Amino acid sequence: MEYRTLGKTGFKISEVSLGTWQLGSKWGDPFDEDDAQQTLEAAYQAGVNFFDTADIYQDGNSEKAIGRFLKEHPDRQIYVSTKCGRGLEPHTIENYTKENLINFVNSSLKNLGTDSLDLILLHCPPMQAYYHKEIFDTLDELKAQGKIKNYGVSVERIEEAIKALDYDISAVEIIFNIFRQKPADLFFKLAKEHNVGTIIRVPLASGLLTGKYTLDTKFGKNDHRNFNRHGEAFDKGETFAGVDYETGVKAANELKEKLGSDNLAQTALRWILMFDEVSTIIPGASNANQIASNTGAADLPALNNEQMGICKDIYQKYFEPVVKYEW
Repeated sequence: MEYRTLGKTGFKISEVSLGTWQLGSKWGDPFDEDDAQQTLEAAYQAGVNFFDTADIYQDGNSEKAIGRFLKEHPDRQIYVSTKCGRGLEPHTIENYTKENLINFVNSSLKNLGTDSLDLILLHCPPMQAYYHKEIFDTLDELKAQGKIKNYGVSVERIEEAIKALDYDISAVEIIFNIFRQKPADLFFKLAKEHNVGTIIRVPLASGLLTGKYTLDTKFGKNDHRNFNRHGEAFDKGETFAGVDYETGVKAANELKEKLGSDNLAQTALRWILMFDEVSTIIPGASNANQIASNTGAADLPALNNEQMGICKDIYQKYFEPVVKYEW
């Protein structure tokens, strides 16, 4: 495992890390504490030292499981990023109050069993949030108090990521993969200039870039890949990176064939690591085998110019005309 610096945090973190949306379960299944601990241990043993979570993941159980893991292994240097805000009802700018932000931080501190958060991100807040300086002033106050060491944002759109650079953020979490290449056009350059880390989420387009899905693949009733394909529950960019499922399957099969890849998932993760501005990738995992597959991507040789060209061509052929102007 190689390590990269997460922007102005100075943290040296694993270039392939762990996203914990489905920690301790498969999509939609009940939370299992033992599975969660085994997954975290497998990740650590593979060299992962950065866990990404959120206060709403598994109804808070994701944070609590990580807190337990940290408590049981106090000698290990592990960095945790959590997120807040998406649990607001309704999720509107009016609810991003100072009181709520303080409560979010205090709740995450309790769940994680720590007195200071390494990094907290606003969890895809409404676009108006970036025009409310008082939100970021509150985060600055919490930082001055020592309750948080760093803060940043998780975003849906490039415009949000760029606007966030107006503030003292340390990191941006953003969707970037072979099917969603727009961040490399401008944002990565700006983030580097501001010494802001980039955390890459949805790196496999919700599994499309494993190359294992077909038009007949079935997803569970409570799986967002079933009920949110068109943004019925939240931004459709969260599911299959916003691309049309049928087109995604076709593109993934063509990509796999042209690259001659037996493991498209690892190749897709390695493609992301070709960009120096990327600080880390946070693919999810629900078992040790998935951890091994994800982290193994870091050991692959660099993609050559022909392979990078193939990835670019697939993106331009199937996705750029749509996703580039939507996110």
